[in-house]
Amino acid sequence: QGKTYFVSRHSGAVTWAEEEGFHVDEQLTHLDISLIKKGDTVIGSLPVHLVADVCRKDARYLHLSLNLSAELRGKELSPQDMRDCGARLEAYQVEKS
Repeated sequence: QGKTYFVSRHSGAVTWAEEEGFHVDEQLTHLDISLIKKGDTVIGSLPVHLVADVCRKDARYLHLSLNLSAELRGKELSPQDMRDCGARLEAYQVEKS
């Protein structure tokens, strides 16, 4: 079993994940791809090229998806705000062609 990293500047997002039953070993504000090992899980809203890097290391990527209104973008959200916005984790496998 690998480590689970949550890449986010928002502590509310990590709290939301844990309240939803996802264990988080470490919160990162920036992904250092050298930390990621085979079997790890990375959670976040990362650019596609970084997701491809995660997948190339045989790690799992779970994308934090939200239905945010324009006025909520960039604001600190509570775990309840995130639930209200339909927060969910969706697995993606990305490969550069």
